[in-house]
Amino acid sequence: MVGESKRVGVMGGTFDPIHHGHLVTAEAALWAFRLDEVLFVPTGQPWMKADREVTPAEHRYLMTVIATASNPRFSVSRLEVDRRGPTFTVETLQELRRQAEDDIELFFITGADAMLEIFHWKDPEEVLSQAHFIAATRPGYDIARFEQEAPSRHPNVSVLDVPALAISSTDIRRRVREGEPIRYLVPEGVETYIRKVGLYQDQG
Repeated sequence: MVGESKRVGVMGGTFDPIHHGHLVTAEAALWAFRLDEVLFVPTGQPWMKADREVTPAEHRYLMTVIATASNPRFSVSRLEVDRRGPTFTVETLQELRRQAEDDIELFFITGADAMLEIFHWKDPEEVLSQAHFIAATRPGYDIARFEQEAPSRHPNVSVLDVPALAISSTDIRRRVREGEPIRYLVPEGVETYIRKVGLYQDQG
């Protein structure tokens, strides 16, 4: 309809590597919140993961492009990959608004676990004013605990139940390192890329 804002989902993440759990969550949010598209935003230098070595951003960006290529309503942004220094969600949301040619309504898709940490992020109140937050629950997650926490009661936060896919990037990296299969955990093209480039082989 004329005059309606474009509804854009923003899925930030390290995507080290991206897997089917990420894609299922994005598709569920697309449908449940009537989004026009979902923009995947791989982090450049994630300040909250300074305790471990993160795969170079260009590899993570390319894997995300490969994983989302078959869905016309998914796209990938280089915004954080190309930004120097640590990347902060508040700056990303502000920049996406500046770059938009038309009015947009932003929906930031993240895990319920990460949502509980939001008040440790940079400028949390400003972050919550920039987008509606979709907190995706994981299998076995204690939703009662989440609902008791302050961020969950914010008017700009909604909970999204996602089909049970207990897949984690941490476990995928371990599997690669130990020679275990990752087929069907990640898109086929992502598995091919990991093997071809030799990612996750030497991580302790």
